[in-house]
Amino acid sequence: MEVRPLRDDERSWLAERLRESWGSHRVVSRGRLRDASKLEALVCEEDGERLGAATLEFREGDCELVTLDAFEQGRGAGSALLAAAAEAARANGCRRLWLVTTNDNLRALRFYQRRGLRLAALHAGGSDEARRLKPEIPEVGYHDIPIRDELELELRLR
Repeated sequence: MEVRPLRDDERSWLAERLRESWGSHRVVSRGRLRDASKLEALVCEEDGERLGAATLEFREGDCELVTLDAFEQGRGAGSALLAAAAEAARANGCRRLWLVTTNDNLRALRFYQRRGLRLAALHAGGSDEARRLKPEIPEVGYHDIPIRDELELELRLR
């Protein structure tokens, strides 16, 4: 299994994968709407098969993990992408790697905390605010939990 930077000729593939996973290539976190298909990205592959992708945004000495997708659970792609994202953040002199997930995403909370990230902030009503920028965000998410809040997780790098 290897993680490498996204090639320019893979941008349309990434945009399609983001639409499949996120309902759009547009992603909102902390009140900012971005086209994730245009961000720096990493691809995890094994024997030529793409197993996952992650998008990153470097800003103000931090690195935001904007999206992380493992296309098949349990193969290690998510862990490999997260480790590579942390390494890229360190290489760029970032203080921390951080991300936002929604209050309903218990699977993500388990995944990230088991890999060393810590809860850094609760942005109450953050999902309600995000929905103003991206109306396709559903009102109800995993396990029939209303999507209302953004949870910020971080990995301190120095």
